[in-house]
Amino acid sequence: MPRSKLRPPRNVLVLFIAVSAVSVSALVWLSWRLLEQDRGLENQRIQERLERAADLIVTSLDLGLSEIENRLSALSDPGDHALSVAFGPGKVETHPGGRLLYYPFIPQVRESPVTVFDTGETLEFRQQNYVGAMAAFRALAISKDPLIRAGALMRLGRNLRKNNQIQEALAVYEELARLGSTPVGGDPAELLARQARCALLKELNQLSELQSAAGSLDADLQQGRWQLDRVSYQFHSLEVQRWLTFKPDTLAERQAALALAAAVESLWEQWQELRRGEGSARGRRSLWVHGQSILLLWDSSPEKLTALAADPRYLETQWGPTWRNLGVTVSLLDSDSHNVLRPFPPTSPQQALRTSSDTRLPWTLRIASADPAADLAQLAGRRRLLLAGLAIMGVMVLAGGYFTSRAVSRELAVSRLQSDFVSAVSHEFRTPLTSMLHLTDLLDRGIVSDEDRRRQYYSALAHETTRLHRLVESLLNFGSMEAGAFEYRFEPVDLAVLVGDVVAEFRKEFASSGHRFELRADHGLPPLRVDREALSRALWNLLDNAVKYSPGRPAIWVDLAREGKRVAIRVRDQGTGIPVEEQKEIFNKFVRGAAARASSVKGTGVGLAMVRHTVRAHGGEVRVESRPGEGSTFTILLPGEG
Repeated sequence: MPRSKLRPPRNVLVLFIAVSAVSVSALVWLSWRLLEQDRGLENQRIQERLERAADLIVTSLDLGLSEIENRLSALSDPGDHALSVAFGPGKVETHPGGRLLYYPFIPQVRESPVTVFDTGETLEFRQQNYVGAMAAFRALAISKDPLIRAGALMRLGRNLRKNNQIQEALAVYEELARLGSTPVGGDPAELLARQARCALLKELNQLSELQSAAGSLDADLQQGRWQLDRVSYQFHSLEVQRWLTFKPDTLAERQAALALAAAVESLWEQWQELRRGEGSARGRRSLWVHGQSILLLWDSSPEKLTALAADPRYLETQWGPTWRNLGVTVSLLDSDSHNVLRPFPPTSPQQALRTSSDTRLPWTLRIASADPAADLAQLAGRRRLLLAGLAIMGVMVLAGGYFTSRAVSRELAVSRLQSDFVSAVSHEFRTPLTSMLHLTDLLDRGIVSDEDRRRQYYSALAHETTRLHRLVESLLNFGSMEAGAFEYRFEPVDLAVLVGDVVAEFRKEFASSGHRFELRADHGLPPLRVDREALSRALWNLLDNAVKYSPGRPAIWVDLAREGKRVAIRVRDQGTGIPVEEQKEIFNKFVRGAAARASSVKGTGVGLAMVRHTVRAHGGEVRVESRPGEGSTFTILLPGEG
């Protein structure tokens, strides 16, 4: 049958594809329209939910702030990240204590008269007589008045330092530190003494002790141990920071504390304006200072101001659970558009907006869904269902066409392969049968009278008979392998002997072909459990192919070597080679390469399929390496024992 008759009719295939494409296109368009309408309804539902959540959040914030404002005067424990402040004439109170780094002002305190130290300071500064100055200050350092004693110890330590009596100066500063908050020049004696001690440790290069002392001093400064004004705090803090290194998270905490102190100072200035009749008696605002926002709530009169100062974490603590329960994220913007809490999520396409003028809150609120994907889950579910239905219908249409086309193509391919196989087998059988008939006829009619020629004819007849027998056995064995009925007989075999015997037999039978066979085998290869006959047939097939596909290239190499834990049998030729796209297909039954068909090389198309079946039965694999025009190398890899 001509091959053109076996090809699928192209016009039927094109028509079927066209009909399928039109059906699928119509279904896609209708589905897209439905999805667009559904998406619009879902977006409207999400927007309505955000608007309701915005109203609830605004109400919650307003009620919460109003409640705090109503009890500012009794607010002794404002919670984490917040500070309660009370101002009165000449006094500042904070709750809880120790959270304010510095105070808007420091109440006036009594200090020792400066004239008490005139004698010692004259000796120190005018005459630079440090020994005399130290004697004068030591006399004052035993005074019962703590103010005089603190001032004298401070000056004594300074002169000891100038006179290079460092250890004595350290001892004096330790004694001065025990005077605690006793003022010296407006600053606590303990603070001045500990700072001076750190400076001396720096001069002595005692870095480990310096780090400990400076760290302890910095911790006390950050905990508000002493009542300092802003200038004093900044001076002492900068001095201490010269000796320390801070981590980023520590710096963030310091910025938050500085912002809180600056906000309290702003409240004090606002109260002063109120007392002059210029400020607001009650209110709420968001103050941007030191790179972050501070919430201020206050209630004041000319005699007193009570207030709450809180950083953004306070808002998260108080109202964050409400926002999360509503499934939204909230962004707060102050009047200058600073982000109070966090930047608005860029992935949120929908939002609800409430301005400060509408809500009486100190911020503009922007509310978005905390999980936009979850909001669209229902839409996504319907979309998936619709797309799944579309996909199923499309797949059914395409799959039907594909399998129909595949079935037709496969039937035609099988018919073609069967036709090729029958033709190849017929050709393979015809050649030896023709020779056998011719030789038999000559011998039967007694035409050959010469005994030597008669023996040659008998030898040729035996050769053709063996060839025909081998062909029949090969086809029968392959049929048994395909049916799973072939029984392998495994036994310990010396591969070197087996390969040598096969090569020798093949060399003898194909001596007239002019090919040269070179065998190389490693020494000491262990015996392997193999089926001697099956493996011999596999190797024979590889050698037969090497001879067929290397005309004019007589050299054929057979190598037997260990490769890792496996044993490799390689057959290499310099023949026509195999294209890459055919190298996997040639191991399938009835498949022959393009070079074989073009060169009219004899074969049935089952040899390599039988080789692969045999090697796999031995737990191994067969590989091919080839390039057109450069020959091929077939490798049988068998698992080694042990």
